Amino acid sequence: MENVTFKVDKIYVPVNRRKTLNADVANEIAESMLENGQLTPILVRADGDRFVLVEGLHRLEACKALGEETIVGLVVQARRF
Repeated sequence: MENVTFKVDKIYVPVNRRKTLNADVANEIAESMLENGQLTPILVRADGDRFVLVEGLHRLEACKALGEETIVGLVVQARRF
């Protein structure tokens, strides 16, 4: 699989996934991203003209907090929950 750059605003986060957000963890990841960049890509699945987050909520929120417009990720085949 190949890393792809996605626009942050094209990634949909399912409601049940949003409930697991821990702001402290997202802030720690944001600090790490400032020092080291994004080390691990997020995982998304295609859904029409948008992408649905499969894994990487805290990395996505860290990018948003840093004002990033894009994030690195991988497109995977995943079942809808």
